[in-house]
Amino acid sequence: MKPASLFAIVLALGFYATPLPTADAFGPERPVWQDTADARWQSEMQRFAGLSDGTVGVAVHNLSTGQTLSFNGDTLFPMASTYKVAVAGKIFSMIDAGAISLQQVVTVDRALMSSGGIADLLPHSGAALSVYNLLDLMLTRSDNSATDVLVALAGGAGAVNDWVKAAGVQGLRVDSNTAQLLYRAMGINPPSGAFQANVNAALAADPALRERDAHDMPNMAFASDPRDSTTPRAMADLLVALRTGKLLTPQSTSIFLSIMERCRTGAKRLAGMLPPGATVAHKTGSLNGLGADVGLVTMPDGQIFAISVYVMKDYKGHEARDQVMAHAARAAYDYFLFSADHTGA
Repeated sequence: MKPASLFAIVLALGFYATPLPTADAFGPERPVWQDTADARWQSEMQRFAGLSDGTVGVAVHNLSTGQTLSFNGDTLFPMASTYKVAVAGKIFSMIDAGAISLQQVVTVDRALMSSGGIADLLPHSGAALSVYNLLDLMLTRSDNSATDVLVALAGGAGAVNDWVKAAGVQGLRVDSNTAQLLYRAMGINPPSGAFQANVNAALAADPALRERDAHDMPNMAFASDPRDSTTPRAMADLLVALRTGKLLTPQSTSIFLSIMERCRTGAKRLAGMLPPGATVAHKTGSLNGLGADVGLVTMPDGQIFAISVYVMKDYKGHEARDQVMAHAARAAYDYFLFSADHTGA
């Protein structure tokens, strides 16, 4: 046998003797059905986003399977009132630490009053509410005054932001209380004084501001401001960490979510198109040109998914934004419902 031929045989034997890499060496192989379903979900999101002339962001995380879905999930959006989820998280962490209690009564400082809600119901000094009632008002009715009383009790916006960081959530920041956030959304820098008086004075002095407020139009500078913003993915991460018990005690987690299940705002948003039997624990957010709804959906088959939907820079109005959110939640619901047999959920 020629040397060259012997070398070729040895080389061939060596090659076939070497174990072939397993599929795990390249990562788990995605089934064909999942690639097709994901592509259809993305297509549906693109179609629903067309209901708005603004920017739409969606993030979904199935707690039962670990699967995630995202449409502009890493884009920054103003949180508006969805930041109140983080405020509640900080307050419950203080309860868990024994620093405060749900039954503790807190004086409602008139200087922290915005407008509507308890600001109108309690027009005089001397009011006080329990932490439990303040949490309920903040999460179920999105009461701004109750929120800012709780922000002050938490140690300020910075303390809430520190709690978010400690939770390991990246892409979500809290910089302001509600009154400060609303002033920035309007584009005004008022002197000290009562919130409603400052707003009324600004609207009276600026016709453009009155026009934007009356026609629910966005403030583009505010929409691009990184302060008090989140990505849809970051908000979904916060909801997942909350629901899986990584942030609070079981008792606090249960109370927190039970309050969110009683949310009275945004009936036509995440819950708007879901079928009977689905449970939604959520928190809404609204500002001129902006709509949002974030929460946890429990399906009748036991699957749970976190979902956050944001719409910003929109001129079409709140009805169009609500439709985007409702369609996004239903699309995620149907995706997990019909893929359950494949995922093993």
